[in-house]
Amino acid sequence: MAAITGKHIQEFIEPFRVQPGKKIVLAKDFDPSYKADLLTKEEGEELLQQGIEALSEYQARLAAQDTYAVLVCLQALDAAGKDGTIRHVMSGVNPQGVEVHGFKVPSAEELDHDYLWRYQQKLPARGNIGIFNRSHYEEVLVVRVHEQVLANEKLPETSRSPGIWSRRYRAINDWERHLVENGYNVVKLFLNLSNEEQRRRFLARIDVPEKNWKFSAGDARERQYWDAYQKAFSEMLSATSTEWAPWYVIPADHKWFARIAAAAIIVDTLMTIDPKYPVPSQTALDELAQVKKELEAEAPPGVAADPVEEELEKKARDEDKPDDDPPGKKHGKKHGKGSKKGKKK
Repeated sequence: MAAITGKHIQEFIEPFRVQPGKKIVLAKDFDPSYKADLLTKEEGEELLQQGIEALSEYQARLAAQDTYAVLVCLQALDAAGKDGTIRHVMSGVNPQGVEVHGFKVPSAEELDHDYLWRYQQKLPARGNIGIFNRSHYEEVLVVRVHEQVLANEKLPETSRSPGIWSRRYRAINDWERHLVENGYNVVKLFLNLSNEEQRRRFLARIDVPEKNWKFSAGDARERQYWDAYQKAFSEMLSATSTEWAPWYVIPADHKWFARIAAAAIIVDTLMTIDPKYPVPSQTALDELAQVKKELEAEAPPGVAADPVEEELEKKARDEDKPDDDPPGKKHGKKHGKGSKKGKKK
């Protein structure tokens, strides 16, 4: 399979992008069971591996440049595959450069601050990738579906007045714009799971002993709020997909496809940033040259002064070496008049 390119990635992820300003209905506009017609699972695994390798390379450059940060916001219903997506997509990156945070019920200290405060505390440092496994968007989702959660936030009466969700959408958009203007690239992924596939995955967590630990009766009971969540998701995606931080709705019924899509979107973000390794100053280069001479002088008798340089030169020669096998003779195969198969008896 040919190597992926920036253009191919952008074409692949475009159908998942929520166009800023467009009002969507999740169930009508995005199919959770979608997968590319010409892509098999085996081909998908190869693409995912390419994506993981690209992430590793770009993450190293992101850390070295130390100018930008990437914040990945991952939202989904239970059993949509958030943990598995993180585990697979980020499997090849340096753990020191990735920060994963999950946000559960707010603590007493967090409730004594505004609702965005605890998320601000967990932003990644420059040069790092941060992942919010559930994010500040819970504040317009579960808080909206369950009125008691909103009541527990200690808000003054005026802050809970009609229009609260529009005000929160505006505040979130403004906060994300502030982050983008200060070197943060905000990547928002919604794993779109169908009702039936969620039911099947919950049953798997019950029927397979090794998955029992994943199951929560409370998660299953949340299914009674399915329609309310779908409405909240649709309005959230419509109101907060912006030019500076668009949403991507990833079909999640096929886990392997969801992981490929998530990797592609994150890789596209890093390719757009295109971080560079810092260029040393002339003073630093002069210092490196002097240290190199000192190290070469320490080489034991019979050992190359700089074995690493020799290895690099050999590798470069091998890569430039032309293929000696003429067409038609690779892999031990012969074709044409000289082959026995081509002779008539």
